[in-house]
Amino acid sequence: MTKQPTHPYTEPLAFARLMLLIATFLKYPGIGSPDFIDSIDHEHHDAITSVKIYLQKLAADLEIKLPAGYPAIPTLRKDLETLRRYGILERRMYRWGYYLGTGALSAAELKVAFNALASQAQFQGDSQVRRIYESLTKRLRGLDMELKGDFFYPTRQHLNRAIIHTDPEEMAQKGQNRDTLFHQLPLLETAISQGQAIEISRSQDLYGFNRVGRFQVFPLQLIYHDIAWYLLYEICETGHLVMGRLNRFNHHCELLKIPARGLEKQRESLAKAYKLLENGWGLSLGEPEPQISELAGNLKFVNIKVRFFPPVSAFILEGELRHLKQKITPGKIDQITGKPTYIDYAVDLPPRSLNEFSFWVYRYLDKAEVLSPPQLVEQHRRSAQALYSRYFHADSSTQSNIH
Repeated sequence: MTKQPTHPYTEPLAFARLMLLIATFLKYPGIGSPDFIDSIDHEHHDAITSVKIYLQKLAADLEIKLPAGYPAIPTLRKDLETLRRYGILERRMYRWGYYLGTGALSAAELKVAFNALASQAQFQGDSQVRRIYESLTKRLRGLDMELKGDFFYPTRQHLNRAIIHTDPEEMAQKGQNRDTLFHQLPLLETAISQGQAIEISRSQDLYGFNRVGRFQVFPLQLIYHDIAWYLLYEICETGHLVMGRLNRFNHHCELLKIPARGLEKQRESLAKAYKLLENGWGLSLGEPEPQISELAGNLKFVNIKVRFFPPVSAFILEGELRHLKQKITPGKIDQITGKPTYIDYAVDLPPRSLNEFSFWVYRYLDKAEVLSPPQLVEQHRRSAQALYSRYFHADSSTQSNIH
């Protein structure tokens, strides 16, 4: 009877070596890249050597004993071929490090996530995401070549662009250093994820309330909105929830000797903040007393009604989900066009949101008429009068410049 050949991984040590190699690729995606270890000579580095180093490190962490100097480099190369034969590794070059498949994502899902990373790195100026994006671009270059450039093509894009400097490394390169909280993002993110209290300092208050200087907060979340990054935080002493532009805080950021409160409490406060955002319009979360009343359900909201005229009215109608509590009512139909001659937009908002709602209405100029409440009608009328005066009652010097 013919004896069956022994499988190369029948021996326990060989099997352990193969499992450790797979685990190394899972635990350290990108291992073998010249950028993976700072001390490696990038020009002459040997990818398989760094794989061996990390395999041995993982074995030590898992308390798996390996013989001295084990495994040999030629043995690891054979293991790589085994992984390729079983489809665990692709049959292509991994010039920027080894990784297995696409992790928890399919190729299509990974492309969507990669597009989002590209947008956040390029337009929202997120320095941490930029570094991840650059690493992934190198790591996935082989996949993109395999797909003939399809993977890197930006099928989806978020064009909202930060209007301030956000990346400390980029600031240094351009000689545009700014004294802002962007220089403390790692510490800030650690505090958020662990529920730690910090002391930060606002260097400027553009709203004229003179709210500057140092204060103690529990940071809750970093939020990108429209043109800038914001820090959502809860003031330690009062529990007041606030949204502040990140660049308006200076780089001062210190952990306080207060016990971390944990993620459950962080989530509770975050849920309250998002309830306020859902109720309101824009990012203003209001002053302490009315905020407490609003969260308790005791604050009286203001009924606002604005009439919009063509062609703007068509765009307002299009925004079906602009606000959860909005109500849009078409006016009488134009006999010629068959479309409404106007539409009425109504929404109930907390008083804190009136200014930001007004800013939204102002962009439509003569195509919008505020109908209620009376104070907003008067505010809109005064703004229209001021705009008219600026153009038609300017001083003589301005008029001469115009002509």
